[in-house]
Amino acid sequence: MNFSHSPKTLDLTRRVEQFIQKHILPIETLLHTSPLSPNPNWKEWQLDSAIEDLKTLAKKEGLWNLFLPEVSGLSNTEYAPLAEAMGYSLIAPEVFNCNAPDTGNMEVLWKYGTEQQKETWLKPLLEGSIRSVFCMTEPDVASSDATNMRATINDKGDHLLINGTKWWSTGIGHPNCKIAIFMGLSNPEAAKHAQHSMVLVPLDTEGVNIKRMLPVFGTYDTPYGHGEVSFENVKVPKSNLIGGLGKGFEIAQGRLGPGRIHHCMRMIGASERALQLMIDRGKSRTAFGKNLLELGGNMDLIANARMEIDMARLLVMKTAYLLDTLGIRGALSEVSQIKVVAPAVACKIIDQAMQLFGGKGLSNDTPLAGLYAYARTLRLADGPDEVHRNVVAKIEIKKYRES
Repeated sequence: MNFSHSPKTLDLTRRVEQFIQKHILPIETLLHTSPLSPNPNWKEWQLDSAIEDLKTLAKKEGLWNLFLPEVSGLSNTEYAPLAEAMGYSLIAPEVFNCNAPDTGNMEVLWKYGTEQQKETWLKPLLEGSIRSVFCMTEPDVASSDATNMRATINDKGDHLLINGTKWWSTGIGHPNCKIAIFMGLSNPEAAKHAQHSMVLVPLDTEGVNIKRMLPVFGTYDTPYGHGEVSFENVKVPKSNLIGGLGKGFEIAQGRLGPGRIHHCMRMIGASERALQLMIDRGKSRTAFGKNLLELGGNMDLIANARMEIDMARLLVMKTAYLLDTLGIRGALSEVSQIKVVAPAVACKIIDQAMQLFGGKGLSNDTPLAGLYAYARTLRLADGPDEVHRNVVAKIEIKKYRES
């Protein structure tokens, strides 16, 4: 078996890593050590001009929209190590215009959008001049089962009428967020997975109300953030419908496969960052007359982290390969496997790194707290661990029923 990457991927990975080291990490340090704003008013959140300048530089150097095969020419397997490199820093994905949820939304518009939708919304998203949000999760139902969605999309002839409340809508706090992809119940009498649709809703449409921003572990993740949004008798033209009524779940399957690969590879990068920080800290401090790495079971922690990261990476690369060769239907189990494994490995290693750092590891003097919040959130985002384990188990059991 050949585990090496193509020359094109190796070159891009090197360039991304160098860009992060040279341009992003110095900015990250400044952001981490700046005072935190407890202000939940997203309307007052400001963009950092340094990040906007880096986005311009990344675009100039050809490190832009690498996630989209039709633009970059990269397969999932070729893009995976680039996503890992970007996972080294929480701000890196946006700098390269490869950040969620915009990547998934751009994929939806590329695959299912009309020419008008592409011109109006996909083009500025690819340029990085606007941001977007995906409104799916709801506060009043168990959203781990997406068929529970109760927000509605009603066909009124010349327009669509939208009602409902969504929350944990990631990215809606960004000052440049202009468009939402709203998923709701449109065909209640249809088959279970043909009842929902996706619609483009400009955030300045009458009836769209961002009610509040939701903190994670007490911080609002400015200027991105997760919000609770109400849609009250929101009217949009039928031309804003994506793919047709009842196509919501079909579109969602295509959106979430590659998106989960991206998240999981970024988790590998976050784990690598935590391991490096753990080793650097352990080598630089002494206690009770010994190097920290020599105390307790810290050497075992380092060894186990190395093995677990490598195992998780191989599973993610296998999944990327299956997506490229068989499509989402041929990789359902593996996509769910990595969605459980990668965030769990990251949570474990980041937690151990924080323990080695002591109090400093809980502060913003290191990136560990932010990385942990991201990893822990991902155990719920795009489906909780329990749902994905259930998918894996059902597919595994089915093999034996058919034998």
